[in-house]
Amino acid sequence: MKFDAIHMRELNMPLAHPFETSFGVTTGRRVLLVEIEADGFSAWGECVAGEHPYFSDEMIDTAWIITETELIPRLLKADIGSGRDCPAIFEQVRGHRMAKAALENAVWELHSLERGIPLSKLLGGTREKISCGVSIGIQSSPEKLMEVIAKELAAGYQRIKLKCKPGWDENIFAMVRERWPNILLSCDANSCYRLEDADRIAKWDRFNLLMVEQPMWYDDFYFHAALQKRMKTAICLDECIRNRRDARAALELGSGKILNIKVGRVGGFTEAIAIHDIAKEKGVPVWCGGMLETGIGRTHNIALSSLPNFSLPGDVSASARYWAEDIIEPAVTVSDKGEIIVPTTPGRGFEVVRERIEHNTVRSKTIRRDAAVSV
Repeated sequence: MKFDAIHMRELNMPLAHPFETSFGVTTGRRVLLVEIEADGFSAWGECVAGEHPYFSDEMIDTAWIITETELIPRLLKADIGSGRDCPAIFEQVRGHRMAKAALENAVWELHSLERGIPLSKLLGGTREKISCGVSIGIQSSPEKLMEVIAKELAAGYQRIKLKCKPGWDENIFAMVRERWPNILLSCDANSCYRLEDADRIAKWDRFNLLMVEQPMWYDDFYFHAALQKRMKTAICLDECIRNRRDARAALELGSGKILNIKVGRVGGFTEAIAIHDIAKEKGVPVWCGGMLETGIGRTHNIALSSLPNFSLPGDVSASARYWAEDIIEPAVTVSDKGEIIVPTTPGRGFEVVRERIEHNTVRSKTIRRDAAVSV
């Protein structure tokens, strides 16, 4: 398959509620969307890079430049057999995994439309429903946090994940456990702790957490392995897992007992599937993390989460938790049992609402195959 044109759009999307992590407070998202046209079909991808290079070394502005000047020209010149061809096409460009993932994921979606099958099935998914947890940002007060947790539990979410940082950790965990001793509870540090905190973190076993997510450096395996040896609670690795080699090395070192797979962080569906398979081979559960995606990225996460080893509730939650009005129809909803139904129609199973995309678009660019080939 050869592609006719690729459209880039940057959207400004205000969040329904501020979201605070150890990186800071987010009130809105700059979102890079790509749309690929070929043979009468149209498919979408979302770049999950942030406004600043805090979670990773990518940011929305670098992603735009790399996508426009390096990735799209390569893709338009290529003859694509499947989404699995994309890593080789992009291989000369080092890094920039979130930019690559947006295009690769759109290619996978395009092929699922062309073949008339659900994207989840094309990826190898087997689940009819996925289990949903919720990620709760740092709140203005402990009392406010309790209100938010109660609301999310009432909505049916199966796992509560608390963003944490020094000063918003042990006392918070203790308060939550006192009120809800039996809920599935985890925490996410986004790599904000250091060696001097290790003794304190090692004692968090008393809170009966499902996992402690990426407590130390974003690029570390060694010290996470040392910490894991001191804890019964599973360490979950997130930022430091960039590809299948990282996953294999981390698991062989004993750096953690759970993996969070974010499709943008690892460069696209191809690498995400490979990491899933390595973890499955080693008996390590995985789950799908979120990056404040719009409905396009969110529905790609639903498809990925249908793979068999996504056995823990992920961060794929309802559209309304983040957006007053999402850019897809229907919006993603979660049942009172904390589940999302995996679509059975071709592609992602959700339609984009072009009027909402256009309303939120602040810049756009179209690159056509004829122009790319002639360069």
